[in-house]
Amino acid sequence: MLEFFATLHWGAVIQIIVIDILLGGDNAVVIALACRNLPPAQRTKGVLWGTAGAIVLRVALIAFAVALLDVPLLKFAGGLLLLWIGVRLMAPAHDAHENVKPADKLISAIKTIIIADAVMSLDNVIAIAGAAEAADPEHRLALVIFGLLVSIPLIVWGSQLVLKLLDRFPIVITLGAALLGWIAGGLIINDPAGDRWPILDTPVAEYGMSIAGALFVVILGYLLKRRNAKRAAA
Repeated sequence: MLEFFATLHWGAVIQIIVIDILLGGDNAVVIALACRNLPPAQRTKGVLWGTAGAIVLRVALIAFAVALLDVPLLKFAGGLLLLWIGVRLMAPAHDAHENVKPADKLISAIKTIIIADAVMSLDNVIAIAGAAEAADPEHRLALVIFGLLVSIPLIVWGSQLVLKLLDRFPIVITLGAALLGWIAGGLIINDPAGDRWPILDTPVAEYGMSIAGALFVVILGYLLKRRNAKRAAA
């Protein structure tokens, strides 16, 4: 153990932590959105277990980061999944949860956190894998795990802060859902399968797709929310 810390590439550790802080803000929003409907007593459990599951899955993704870069349509599929998650988070089906026990809600929130984090962390995974390249090959995976463990408290604290904002300012829910749509649009247009069309590899196309994704989530989420409200009132 002492030998590991003595030979640890601290520059790479710092890079990984900084990457997680900079790119983890979106994940904190997802965690907060997924847990916002849980009873206050279960929110902390949802945040902790969801974050733990997301971190474990992220380590597994990093281990296969090189292969993930070459898989066509992976980002495209992930973007579509993220659009669905954004809409569902903005317009939850309250009527479907009336007879569901809190424990079931907690498990559902944890699943949402893990799935959304996996989709949103593709670029994060690639960046962390790149930062770990500076370390000794034998220590790279351990280095990634160490860096992620150090950053967990920061992600958990960030999600707790967002939860407080959601309670005080409901508009944050819409902004968070729009953020998921924005990221989804970026994932879809940056999929390697689109490399054959140079027009897609432009800032205008990328921003346009991100804006379209955000608008899609907000508009569809708003419409579904109104429909759910009418059904609940009927």
